[in-house]
Amino acid sequence: MNAVLPHTLFTDQDVYLFREGKHFRLYEKFGSHSVLRDGVPGVYFAVWAPHAKNVAVMGDFNGWDRISHSLYPRWDSSGIWEGFIPGIVWGDIYKYAVTTTTGEVLEKGDPLGLSWEQNVQAATVVSTTWFEWDDAEWMANRYQKNTLDAPLSVYEMHLGSWMRGTHDPEKYLTYREIAERLVPYLKETNFTHVEFMPVMEFPYDPSWGYQITGFFAATTRFGAPQDLMYLISELHKNNIGVILDWVPSHFPSDANGLYRFDGTPLYEYADPRKGFHPEWKSYVFDYGKNEVRSFLISNALFWLDRYHVDGLRVDAVTSMLHLDYARNEGEWEPNIFGENINLEAKSFLQEFNTQVYKEFPDVMTIAEESSDFPMLTKPVHAGGVGFGMKWMMGWMHDTLKYFKEDPIVRKQFHHKITFASMYVFNENYMMPLSHDEVVHGKASLIYKMQGDEWQKFANLRALFTYMFTSPGGKLLFMGGEFAQTGEWNFTRSLDWHLLEYPIHKGISDFVKDLNTLYRTETALYENQFEPQCFDWVEADDADNSVYIYLRKGKKEEDVLMIILNLTPRVLDYKIPVAEDSQWFVILNSDDEKYGGSGVAADISYLEHEETEDEEFEDEETENIYKEKALIMKLPPLAGLVLRKKQELRAEKSGLQQAQPDIQNRKPKN
Repeated sequence: MNAVLPHTLFTDQDVYLFREGKHFRLYEKFGSHSVLRDGVPGVYFAVWAPHAKNVAVMGDFNGWDRISHSLYPRWDSSGIWEGFIPGIVWGDIYKYAVTTTTGEVLEKGDPLGLSWEQNVQAATVVSTTWFEWDDAEWMANRYQKNTLDAPLSVYEMHLGSWMRGTHDPEKYLTYREIAERLVPYLKETNFTHVEFMPVMEFPYDPSWGYQITGFFAATTRFGAPQDLMYLISELHKNNIGVILDWVPSHFPSDANGLYRFDGTPLYEYADPRKGFHPEWKSYVFDYGKNEVRSFLISNALFWLDRYHVDGLRVDAVTSMLHLDYARNEGEWEPNIFGENINLEAKSFLQEFNTQVYKEFPDVMTIAEESSDFPMLTKPVHAGGVGFGMKWMMGWMHDTLKYFKEDPIVRKQFHHKITFASMYVFNENYMMPLSHDEVVHGKASLIYKMQGDEWQKFANLRALFTYMFTSPGGKLLFMGGEFAQTGEWNFTRSLDWHLLEYPIHKGISDFVKDLNTLYRTETALYENQFEPQCFDWVEADDADNSVYIYLRKGKKEEDVLMIILNLTPRVLDYKIPVAEDSQWFVILNSDDEKYGGSGVAADISYLEHEETEDEEFEDEETENIYKEKALIMKLPPLAGLVLRKKQELRAEKSGLQQAQPDIQNRKPKN
């Protein structure tokens, strides 16, 4: 017997918008929905399969019969199949049996299913996203946390390997168990946001979640949809924002997924030069197909709407925008202008950003993009792509390259640090030290650093000082905050026992204090995407590998000075400053409590008339620094943060070092 002819959830306007690529709430119509029909409870099903000969629902309720509960094709040639089956309830499992025009029967999961089984069968589970949220205060005020003028310090993590069961290291923690541990940890370490690597359902653990089959389903590895919502709600109640990795770039060839959904390239490009991804052996969404655009943008809004997510980090944007990505000559076809840009993908991303910010103006979108594609974070109305931020991949690669070098030869790579200032304000950048850099033989962050053990840890503290005091948002992958020694391994927990060792505890304490500094010193975040927030004081001292720069807030007197000494030598150094200024250290990465050597950054002053140094005649700095020089001792392989004495805000920052007499005592973030 067929499914019952339904009271359809689709209006003519719904169908029109879907076919035009302008329906962005498809999850309210497609998938499985518990309804009453003439007083009889059951489930309404709807799925898009325009080239199918027949579509039926199969499951435990009918012994997995491939034909008995066939759906009805709509009369409007939309390709939508729908039907009502009485007696099905939440928790029942099903698949679509899609009969192709050649007679092949494909068993497919529901593209808009809200939950999937986590087994070989991977059937869809009749589910709901109803949840009693308890984060109203966060949702009402999150615009203050997600603005570009707020501190944005993101902790990137993989739910399956952040922490495992205490007594069974093979056992995943549930979403609720993660909440019990993660919320206090993030509060203690002072991150403003957490970014979860993909939580959408995926079949293959080594893909880390980036090969998705259930785009609307929270993975059941860690619990039910409501359990993930509980985790997000608890984070929000503790003033921690949540960003999700979102993957509209490709999908795997799993038999029950989107690939050849109705026997044809439905969601993917038909031309393999655009539709097959040679690097990941996956399939690329057809961004020129209106129904696919509706599907993807609906998916983005779904996570923002139903899961209260605060931002989406869009994965692999470079591969989306470039037709020749991972392809050799002759393996790709230029666009109509003879160029390598996928114009349909660009248009899709512009539409995605437009709709996200229209519906949720208090969230953020972040592009993982490694090329120099122009205007990625500029408004769509001005010709840009419309992202809120972009990962600063060039900074990450240049910086890590520099810190791998022996200090003896670092002067040859001096520009690796200064070069970023040439383009840092071209886009709204987030500075990442991400998961991709600590896996596949690349070494952990601590083992990327040069030197013996002491030097490695000193280098890492200096790197973090540079990162957290540079313009832009910050992102640090889990484990980096306590100098995880092994490469990231998705099959096991982080090495939390390392915190028992003072040198690792010192790194952890330092990151906490850096986060505190970043969140409380307005000079570090108020104008972090604007050129007026930054000035070089010393960018050319390659021989000493010393860098000095200012970070400035909106108030004229709101200024910090950052000094990096990236050699293992203690230096006596002279810095031009304004005549009426008195500076002192509020953070010293060489403090003993962080595992440093404890060299005090003693400060004295030299009036200009006592020296004939030409450095005071530098045209770029003559209006900022004149009449006076600051003489100080620079600790080895260290970063220092200084503030003008009269502007110190020790009570606000909460840092023990922020005391008026810091310059005259040996330092103990």
